[in-house]
Amino acid sequence: MASRTEPSGCSGRGGGGAPGVLPLPLLLLLAAAALVPRGDGQNLVTEDVTVVEGEVATISCRVKNSDDSVIQLLNPNRQTIYFKDFRPLKDSRFQLVNFSNSELRVSLTNVSVSDEGRYFCQLYTDPPQEIFTTMTVLVPPRNLVIDIQKDIATEGEEIELNCTAMASRPATTIRWFKGTKELTGKSEVEQWSDMFTVTSQLLLTVGREDDGVPVICLVDHPAVKDLQTQRYLEVIYKPQVRVLQNYPLQGLTREGEPLELTCTAFGKPQPTEVKWLRVDDEMPQHVVVSGSNLLINNLNKTDNGTYRCEASNAVGKSSADYMLFVYDSRAGDEGSIRAVDHAVIGGVVAVVVFAMLCLLIILGRYFARHKGTYFTHEAKGADDAADADTAIINAEGGQNNSEEKKEYFI
Repeated sequence: MASRTEPSGCSGRGGGGAPGVLPLPLLLLLAAAALVPRGDGQNLVTEDVTVVEGEVATISCRVKNSDDSVIQLLNPNRQTIYFKDFRPLKDSRFQLVNFSNSELRVSLTNVSVSDEGRYFCQLYTDPPQEIFTTMTVLVPPRNLVIDIQKDIATEGEEIELNCTAMASRPATTIRWFKGTKELTGKSEVEQWSDMFTVTSQLLLTVGREDDGVPVICLVDHPAVKDLQTQRYLEVIYKPQVRVLQNYPLQGLTREGEPLELTCTAFGKPQPTEVKWLRVDDEMPQHVVVSGSNLLINNLNKTDNGTYRCEASNAVGKSSADYMLFVYDSRAGDEGSIRAVDHAVIGGVVAVVVFAMLCLLIILGRYFARHKGTYFTHEAKGADDAADADTAIINAEGGQNNSEEKKEYFI
């Protein structure tokens, strides 16, 4: 940047004058303008500029109602950058983009933090007008580094991770993610001159499900997008053990039949030893153990008990149990027969009960109908009788009718 601090801030070539000296009329104009009090810039328009360090900034001074007045742009030291379309300042980073009676637009390449500040637009009216635009220079973090306390962690252990974003402006915001889940860290900010260094600490208790999962440190900063770094967690854990029954696949374990079991164990590191034992008793002599497999060719009831598979690695030991109960050789068949017999008996009983209910309903309806008939015949002829004996005799033919009534009653 030039070091001249004259009010005009101008230097250049003159036509017919000494080299590097402005023409006298121009010098007088600039000197007079510098001595006139500034107005409120009501006819000037500009906007603040935000630019990332190293990129290009554009400053524009515009006139709303042009009257052919002179437009001038000054830097934060009030040195003239451009006077109309002439550049007195010997800084080739400034280039004229557009000049007219209504606008003076200038670009600044390779912007640095030292370029930050207020830039002034002046319009030489009567009285002169002036407004300023503020240039803000953003500096993205120079480095983004994750430091992990332990490269290899054990399941259930709490580890510390630190992410550092150095030399940014303004101070950056650091966010943490484990896979896709966002976590909360604790940040500290240090300022060196006009730069900021931010360190965020994350405390994380790891499990076996975290092995191979990335921990991501992501930066929120206006000067950069999608800036992140990550570290993959490595977690060791004791084995997971399961016992699988290969034979019989389904059904009961019966006398005289074989039994085959397989023990599966997975851990990190991979288990170095897998063994079978019988809980609270010795392993029968006829049991064959081959690596992770256990085989009993001819089951008998003395084999009843709990069989345990144990696996171990550098982290620890785990186990899984299988409870064996040996049934009689015909246990499954007899059970099936009993189940069929019970079903048949139940069906027969249901049919008998239904038939009895139907018979009772029919008899009930029959007796109810004939009882009503008896009472009806008994009443015939009684209305004209002098006494009860006569009424009985007169009822439908006397004694013969009485016999018929008895038959109906029966």
